Amino acid sequence: MAYDKILLTRDNGLATLTFNAPDRLNAVSRKMIAEIKTCWEELAADTSVRAVLITGAGRGFCAGADLADPDREASATADSGAALDKYFNPVIRLMRTLPKPIVAAVNGVAAGVGMSFALASDIAIAGKSASFLQAFARIGLLPDGGSTWFLPRLVGDQRARALAMLAPQIPAEKAKEWGLIWDVVDDAELIATATGIARKLADGPTLALARIKGALDQAGGNDLSAQLDVERDYQRELGRSDDFREGVAAFLAKRKPDFKGK
Repeated sequence: MAYDKILLTRDNGLATLTFNAPDRLNAVSRKMIAEIKTCWEELAADTSVRAVLITGAGRGFCAGADLADPDREASATADSGAALDKYFNPVIRLMRTLPKPIVAAVNGVAAGVGMSFALASDIAIAGKSASFLQAFARIGLLPDGGSTWFLPRLVGDQRARALAMLAPQIPAEKAKEWGLIWDVVDDAELIATATGIARKLADGPTLALARIKGALDQAGGNDLSAQLDVERDYQRELGRSDDFREGVAAFLAKRKPDFKGK
């Protein structure tokens, strides 16, 4: 479908989703979040897509919810929980259950739900000028978009509480040091680096990557015994896949594997 507040392109198995409201630092309006939700549903159904890259147009990745959006209800009467149920929570669920890896290229600020989008990705790369901000407490809210789940798992309890309560804006290098993101590169190299990683994943063993993603997500709620069972069940499935046979054949022949994602 045609989009207005986002851009979606596809290139040989790699889809790129770009938040496209650069005049607002890609702040998320109701229209934008509705388009983002539809886009993830489209990507989930598109079997030709094997990995997704997300980024923001212009100077920012995503500055959070657009508080000046005319489609938002007045704060005194708004049901913020209903807005999460209708728009934002489905997007995070779609991202985490998408059986394809997601790479975030964080350019500029990632604030509020914009930071949540980065945390919900599988691998996040930031430019050196990027920054991260859990802005919610500054306006009397709590972090959403799954951030109260992601933060303690990524940075530990104390840092998670400080990020949520004090709402500091932290630079990309500190985000990497704390484990919020995978890597930091020069701004000029960000898109090329992130695209290279996403391309490697799009050319990789898609089913295995999906099961890795699923197993890691389950690990947080499982004890060791239950997780061993997850690994057993997934490994049984993967051991019968075409990509496993190709991977073994390529290893023995000392050549690069040609994975088909099956």
